[in-house]
Amino acid sequence: MNSRIPGFFKLSPEERLEKISQELHLSEEDKKVLTGNAGFTVENADRMIENTIGYLPVPLGLAANFKINSKDIFVPMATEEPSVVAAASNASKHAYESGGFTTTYTGSIMRGQIQVTNVKNPYFALAKIYENKGKIMQICNEQDSTLVSLGGGAKDIDVQIVETEIEKMVVVHLLVDTRDAMGANAVNTMAEAVTPFIEEITDGCVVLRILSNLADQRIVRARAIFKDPSLHGEGLKKFMDSYQLALFDPYRAATHNKGIMNGISAVVLATGNDTRAVEAGAHAYAAVSGRYRSLTHWELGENNELIGMIELPLAVGLIGGATQSHPVAKLVTKMLDVSSAEELAGIIAATGLAQNFAALKALAGDGIQKGHMKLHLKNIAVMAGATSEQIDEVVTKAIQKETHRFDDIKAIVEELRQRDRT
Repeated sequence: MNSRIPGFFKLSPEERLEKISQELHLSEEDKKVLTGNAGFTVENADRMIENTIGYLPVPLGLAANFKINSKDIFVPMATEEPSVVAAASNASKHAYESGGFTTTYTGSIMRGQIQVTNVKNPYFALAKIYENKGKIMQICNEQDSTLVSLGGGAKDIDVQIVETEIEKMVVVHLLVDTRDAMGANAVNTMAEAVTPFIEEITDGCVVLRILSNLADQRIVRARAIFKDPSLHGEGLKKFMDSYQLALFDPYRAATHNKGIMNGISAVVLATGNDTRAVEAGAHAYAAVSGRYRSLTHWELGENNELIGMIELPLAVGLIGGATQSHPVAKLVTKMLDVSSAEELAGIIAATGLAQNFAALKALAGDGIQKGHMKLHLKNIAVMAGATSEQIDEVVTKAIQKETHRFDDIKAIVEELRQRDRT
């Protein structure tokens, strides 16, 4: 498969789907699911959440030009924001010829926290917990024999003393290998099951027993070399200056990382994973040094190359939750042709790095609004009252007039109405 399809963005949705169907060997039923003619229903929605009254479709696009770990991949992205898919596709094109993206994964260890309060001698309790590690592991692993049979399960503990304004609390961290699942249900079940034993050996009172979304033992890294002929001289300096501000200024870093999450969250959502968990973990990880900083690192290479690396926790899975119960999410993972959470996490991290390159390049050039608003024109045309037949003409006229102001777009729509009446 070749992820490079020149002019892909110029095709109609039907033409794109047909093109991709050939590359990914999609069936007619698969195509019906993607176009909303089959698949997700209100009945599906009612099984997923409470008080269901309907569902909200989100546009699903494909980012092209990705090569990840020597494999060409089309990256499905679910997002309502214009320019995200285009930016990822354009950025990955500039990394393609230099080998694309290379990713690594530290493993699928998640933390479950058990908060123990009212402990008279916290350090004595800490020692007792470590002495009973074998029993704790046994209780935890009895809760999920399937996970254990796959090589996962509770692997270790990490006991910490947390001094609060009220008291010194003992916090037991269960370190659980969740394999190809995100793991929240498995970890929470283990934490609740072992609570009575923890209370018995500490003579304390357990309050919280729940997974932590700061998955600092589930780190993904992606690197790539970007060769963009349009970036040189002053443009390169502005690119690096933009990155440096995100390293040292939390106000800039927040927006810098939000741009990264535009790409990451779009793939997480498309695959039916938990966007809130991933976002919480990423932003917490950005602040572990004590100062909120960029999730990416950029260096200058030879011949105007930009060398990028992203590092963040990614708790995503292929088993359980909406990944399996949502027909579109299930089809998306089929399109990605991934067989492990590690592969999926690598694709997501690479997309975040590509998104960051695109954003910094735009900021170093004409600014973020020129490209974004050009792609946003269709939305503005609809807001201004354009019919389906008028949208493309409204966009064309707005581009000719070099405007994206709502009042100007509305005036164009009114001109077309007047013309069509005569």
